[in-house]
Amino acid sequence: MRGGTGDSGRNGGVLRAVPKVVWLLAAGAFVNMVMAFTFVYLFVYLTGPRGLSTAAAGTIAGVGGIGLVSGNFTGGWFGDRFGHRRTLLAGSAVSGAGLVALPVLPTAALLLVLPVCQYAAGTVRAANSALVAVAVPAGMRRQGFAVMRFAANAGFTVGPPLGALVAAHWSYEWLFRADGLGTLLFAGYVARVVAVDRPGIRRAATGGGMWAALRQRPAVLVLLPAIVVVDTVYRQQYSTLPVFLADHGIGTGVYGALLAINGGVILLLELVVTVALRDRAPLRIVGTGLLLVGTGFAALAAGASTGTAVVMMLLVTAGEILYKTPATAFVADSAPPEFQGRFQSLYAGASTSGTVLAPPLGGALYQSAPGLLWPLCACLAALAGLAVFAAARLRSGLGSTEVARPASPADADRASRGEVLAAAEGERD
Repeated sequence: MRGGTGDSGRNGGVLRAVPKVVWLLAAGAFVNMVMAFTFVYLFVYLTGPRGLSTAAAGTIAGVGGIGLVSGNFTGGWFGDRFGHRRTLLAGSAVSGAGLVALPVLPTAALLLVLPVCQYAAGTVRAANSALVAVAVPAGMRRQGFAVMRFAANAGFTVGPPLGALVAAHWSYEWLFRADGLGTLLFAGYVARVVAVDRPGIRRAATGGGMWAALRQRPAVLVLLPAIVVVDTVYRQQYSTLPVFLADHGIGTGVYGALLAINGGVILLLELVVTVALRDRAPLRIVGTGLLLVGTGFAALAAGASTGTAVVMMLLVTAGEILYKTPATAFVADSAPPEFQGRFQSLYAGASTSGTVLAPPLGGALYQSAPGLLWPLCACLAALAGLAVFAAARLRSGLGSTEVARPASPADADRASRGEVLAAAEGERD
């Protein structure tokens, strides 16, 4: 029987084996997310200081969201073609400069500048994921992505309250300036801590194109649309859920507490759970997570109360903990090296698609048939989970798609010394 001290030490060793460059990227992501105010306060800024109507603000925010999702879907091509580090730096520079300038731009210009900024931010997210995938050997990537998610979630937990203080004591304009400056500082930081791109990997021959690579990995072709479906369901918590609660006399204080529960549980448990389950088959973990998301929304069909809302959030959070990191790592483990950026980009786009799809689809259904929304959400997430369970049994020409090759002791040792993504001292673009 293994004692708690032994398990704790073994798990600590697993995290210490995560390459140094990933920890450095995570530190930068934390600071960057602390200053990422734009997403949270954009609508309030447009309808407040800018004086726009709700419809006009929704149009601008929606166009920006399309830019973000498009950047996630296509940004990996730039990384595979020009290098992930170079793509991250360029995307951060464009996004940061645009956000700094945004407060002084005329309203009409926002329809162009905001989606460009958001597109660039999407390419940064895809490049960041690809850098982690390149830095960590197959079989250890769940831990690497979990570290990045922990840092980003911790930063986002601090950011919105800090943004409220900035808006209250200075102005909403300073939120965008701070966000833009933080993005530019992140670019400078990455330029210092991440080694230059290795052109040999970028130019490697594949023996086929991107679609050929995907066809050889049928489990990935099942996983990606399943993630689109579940992300559309998952993000109802940010669109129709607060409306549903308000319609049943449950105030914004309860809704805020639900989001706090989500963030707190993720920060406390996701890294621990990811390490504990690191040797388990990834797609079965993902499928279980999607089923839990569906079960959470099914709880709302039982009636509107604070209790059912808490149960819903706990189940959805448990599902999120189970599916998000293993799914990201599975796509990375499945990708050919020369397509790592594009595979990460496809997953990043799928996992943010709900930001565009969830509000209009959920809102329209809730308006026309409010009693149907939560049962349908539960069914869609359950079907997505069952599809992923079925995909776990698929095989490709590369062997089983279910279990990634465990990292060898040599891989872990090299990763712990940061040798997977390394360059000579002082070598920079």
